[in-house]
This record gives sequence, C-alpha cells and structure tokens, in this order.
Amino acid sequence: MSFFKQFGELLMMGARAHAKWELDTSRTILSDKRRMAILGLLTIPIIIGGFAFAEDIKDALPSLIGGKEAYNPAFYSPAIFVISILIGVGAGLITGCIGAGGGFIIAPALMSAGVKGILAVGTDLFHIFAKAIMGSVIHRKLGNVSVPLAVVFLIGSIVGATTGGYINRVLYELNPVLSDAFITTVYSVMLGFLGLYAMTDFLKARKIGKAADMHGHGGPKRDEGVDLGGLPKKLQAVKIPPMVRFDHDLAPGGRGISWIFLVLSGALVGLAAGIMGVGGGFITFPIFVYVLGVSSMTTVGTDILQIVFTAGYAAVSQYAIYGFIFYTLAMGMLLGSLVGIQVGAMVTKVVPGITIRGFYAMAVLAGFVNRIFALPGKLGGMEIIPISKETGVLLDKIGVWAFFIVIAGFSIWVIGTFFKNIGAMKGEEV
Repeated sequence: MSFFKQFGELLMMGARAHAKWELDTSRTILSDKRRMAILGLLTIPIIIGGFAFAEDIKDALPSLIGGKEAYNPAFYSPAIFVISILIGVGAGLITGCIGAGGGFIIAPALMSAGVKGILAVGTDLFHIFAKAIMGSVIHRKLGNVSVPLAVVFLIGSIVGATTGGYINRVLYELNPVLSDAFITTVYSVMLGFLGLYAMTDFLKARKIGKAADMHGHGGPKRDEGVDLGGLPKKLQAVKIPPMVRFDHDLAPGGRGISWIFLVLSGALVGLAAGIMGVGGGFITFPIFVYVLGVSSMTTVGTDILQIVFTAGYAAVSQYAIYGFIFYTLAMGMLLGSLVGIQVGAMVTKVVPGITIRGFYAMAVLAGFVNRIFALPGKLGGMEIIPISKETGVLLDKIGVWAFFIVIAGFSIWVIGTFFKNIGAMKGEEV
C-alpha cells in the first residue's frame, strides 16, 4: 500500500508539472502576435485543402483514418479537422481546470475516433513538439538549467525514444492490430493506476472535508530536492565517473551524480515518449526530484529543454519520416488546446478544489475504461482470447461512449461555468 501511494504521488506530481508547462506555453503563444500569425499560416493549408479539395481527394484516402497506409501531411475533410479541435479543447479544459494530465486523453480519444494507435502516438508527439517550439520559453529559463545535466540526460532520452519508436513500428509492420493492442495495454495500465490513485485520494479528501486545490501545485515546495527513503542520497553517493555537477547555488561545490543514472533516467523518459506520445514530460519531474535529487528550479528548466528535444526527435525521426503523423489532426489539437487551457484555468477561480479533484479522477478513469474495453476485441482479433467479433465490437462501443460522455459532460460543465461566472472572474483579475 505504501508503494501504491508513493508511486501514485509521483505520477500525480509529474502530471501537475507537465500541466504547468502546458499552461505557460499556451499563455506565451496567445500573448504574442507573431506566434499567433505563424499559427494562422500553418492552418491555411488545412482549411484550403479540407474545404476546397475535400471531394477530389476523399476517394484517394482510406475510409478509416490511419488505415494500412499513413499520410503526411494529410487532408481528410473539414469534419475531422473540427473533431481534432474538439479533442484539443477537451484535453485543454482538463489540463487548465484540473492542473494535471489532460494530454493523457489525446491518444485514447484519437484511437476511439478510428485512428491507428501508432498514428495517434506520432501525431500527439508532433502536436507537443509544435506547441513546445512555438511557445518555447527556454531562453527565460536557461539560468535554471544545468547544461551538463541536460546534455547527458538527452543522450539517454534519444536512445529511449529511438527504442520506443522502433518497438511501435515493428509491431505495426507485424500486425496493425498487435500495435494497437500494445499501445492500448500500456495506456490501460498507466491510466488505471493513476485513476485509481486519484479516485482514492478524492474520496479520502471528501471524507475528511479537506478541499485542497490541486491546481497550480506543479512540484514540491522544497528547492533542495525531496527524497523518498534516501534514494537520491544513495545514488549521489555512487562515484562512477564521469560525475555531472549541478545545483551549484544550493550546495557548496554543487551536487553530483554519475552519468549512468542520468542516461538511464533519460532513456526511461524517451521510451515513454516514443511509445505513448505525451512528450515524456509527465515522468521527468518526479524522476529528477525524487530519484536523482535535483532541485525543483533546475528540474523545471531541464524539463522544458527535454520536452522540446525529446518530442521533436521522436516525432521527426521515429514517426514523421515513416509517415506516421497526421498533420491536420496535430494542428487542430494545438488550436483547441490553446483555447481550452485558458478557459479551464480561469474556471479554477470559482470552483472548489475538491470538485476539481473529483473530475480529474473521473476523466482519468474514463480513459482507462475506454482502453480496457477496447482491448478484448483486439486480442480476440489476433485469436489470443476466445471472444466473438460481435462481443468485441460491443465492448469497444461501450468504452467509446463512456469515455466521450464523461469528457463531453466535463467540457460542457466547464464551459457553462466559465460563461456563468465570467463577470466574477474578470473582477478577480482586476
């Protein structure tokens, strides 16, 4: 039980840290006219291609997005562009309002809409990379980045991202259904664990009347690094050269850790990014702070750096050059998430923290139900488990409907709350 609690806290901490990066990036893009102009230019081909030439190219593309062949960039129809915007809005509302992990629903949502798993992962990575480049605030954070720490970590993340992308591509070439089943299983485990922890935490908080607001708590309060069981101290005591020094402002001579642990940590982050998408940022923060003992200030800057390079490398080298990125979907999700995050963040000013925690648990568990209900049909299609095709399709539909009902219900509630309290929120800002 202790392991469950500690691991759940680590995942939650990482989800909050990644959500904070999403919010900061969104604000940076929306507050800069040049960035907005660039974003507008990037969407022009989609609009022209979707509306002017949709009929001409419709027959040339597969009936299901991401069929046996992938297209990059792809123009399918105005409808799918709108759907991608709505998916982005939903993810953005969760991230902005709850302050944790809205990006976790993107791949399940795309797969539920008919996108092959490998295409969903590649598209999600490209969407994160585009957002990171457009909203990059690295130049503002460089004072908090240990360059040696970042470089050695990125060596590991590149190796991990290459491995993750290779695994996904090999499985897809063997059998597209096997690829979908693998990605679905990974998401089921991660979302199931995180959702169970979040729901347990919510019920416990409601029982004791503790309405602590989880929004905005992107990391630990202590700058010296928090250790669980003294793990950071033990790792930093291992003197396998070369040693990488960091946090010179917080300790005489700085702290040091062997390059081996940095490379292994980077490899884990890269592997998660290569297999799942989501940039890997959701596990960088807890690894740096709780495992390696890096200060939260240095971690924030390094996390921003690794998201740009890890997501960019994985998106381009492991997916884009093989055609596994749906450009139209990526840009639609980027547009939708920018708006959703800002609306969600404003709603937190008028909604009790305990309510937000409950919604987060429901959203994550909805993603878990969506993926776990899709799994039997895929396993049955490969004849791994005895299940009829009709039963598999029925379970998949139940998972899809349950997922979209929860996400749509949450989105409608947030948007309704936003318009209902817009006057109060403006007054609070003033």
